[in-house]
Amino acid sequence: MRWRSAGLLLVAAVVIAVAAAGLARGSRVPADALRQQVFQAERGFAATMKARDFDAFTGYLSREAVFMSPAGPQRGKEAVAVAWRPYFDKPDAPFSWEPDQVEVLDSGTLAFSSGPVRDPSGKQVGRFNSVWRLEGPGTWRVVFDRGCDCGR
Repeated sequence: MRWRSAGLLLVAAVVIAVAAAGLARGSRVPADALRQQVFQAERGFAATMKARDFDAFTGYLSREAVFMSPAGPQRGKEAVAVAWRPYFDKPDAPFSWEPDQVEVLDSGTLAFSSGPVRDPSGKQVGRFNSVWRLEGPGTWRVVFDRGCDCGR
């Protein structure tokens, strides 16, 4: 009798797991909603610079983040944090950015964002390009970033 009860419980657990997986696939987040999530994440990321909130800035970084720079890539969240810390040390932000373009893969797991970078006077001095990864429900983190003086 014990074995039969254990077997029925196992079968019930498998059926529930399969049903839940089917519901998860069928309840995919619409592409427009994902794009808006990434726009919001990028805006929040940019707001950390304006607010001079370094801890919040690092919260947007994937532990695998790679940021490109003229000196070479910074690989990993800690390396990016060390390289970007000086931008947060002064009372005024040395630059700002905002997204004007976001695209998300059909799988809903990776996204690209881009937009103008501005100096403190508001003059556009370049563009940023970032790749975001969905790392949890509604949690997007930067995995790649590169700014350039192109596209002004």
